[in-house]
Amino acid sequence: MILRLFLAFIAFTFMMSCSSKPKLDIQGHRGCRGLLPENSLPAFKKAVDLGVTTLELDVVISKDQKVVVSHEAYMNRTICYDTTGAEIVNDKAFNLYHMTYDEIKAFDCGSKKYPRFPEQKNSKTYKPLLSEVIELSDSLNPEIRYNIEIKTGPADYNVFTPEPQEFVRLVMEVINSYPIAQRSNLQSFDVNVLNEIKKQAPEMELALLVDGSENINEKLKELNFKPEIISPAFELLTPENVKEYQKDGYKVIPWTVNRLKDMEAMLAMKVDGIITDYPDVLISLSTVY
Repeated sequence: MILRLFLAFIAFTFMMSCSSKPKLDIQGHRGCRGLLPENSLPAFKKAVDLGVTTLELDVVISKDQKVVVSHEAYMNRTICYDTTGAEIVNDKAFNLYHMTYDEIKAFDCGSKKYPRFPEQKNSKTYKPLLSEVIELSDSLNPEIRYNIEIKTGPADYNVFTPEPQEFVRLVMEVINSYPIAQRSNLQSFDVNVLNEIKKQAPEMELALLVDGSENINEKLKELNFKPEIISPAFELLTPENVKEYQKDGYKVIPWTVNRLKDMEAMLAMKVDGIITDYPDVLISLSTVY
């Protein structure tokens, strides 16, 4: 009887320790760029089907003030063909900020092979609206989260993008049109954008993106507030600074972690989430950590 009670106690303790383990936030980078064309509806659908917790994506603004899902504010010749199916020579000549959404949608940004991602399955597709991504993804999983990057910087203002105040207003207008605000965060490398979001939507969860050439602590000082998330290039992280940032109340979610050994290193550091082009690999790996 005593042995049976002891074994039951051990089983209960193990069960509780497993259930109290924080869930890793698995973020599909641009949907799942390693598997399907980036920032496309097929990629977001695949990521949701795989079981990611969060869709990571980028937004820019069209001439007619639509919020378009795209990493660049122009037609990147690496991933897009023009409206006739021909190669694009001067990609920045196709400035999305100077194009209507109907013009943008006519480009094929899915058929072209991407040498960096040989496993990517290609098919003709287009740059979707943020609203399209939300409607599709929420229909598949009403609990899915969104990590939306506002793509701009001071050199882009009034050239490739609106100024931060207008950019943030347009993005928040879309977010507030759907029941996703509590399941979303906004992120940016541009501290001006993050400071502006804090003014317009103080309730939004925010992530500071930090490039590999930058210093995390120095960049934090440029903000007028304390963000909920620090999202650095993964090479900037060590077991020591991850622990310190988490102790200070930050979530730590590195990008873009694609190699198995790097995923293992980040998991060993107990980061809060990982942004990856291969969420299928991360999902399989995370079950053993």
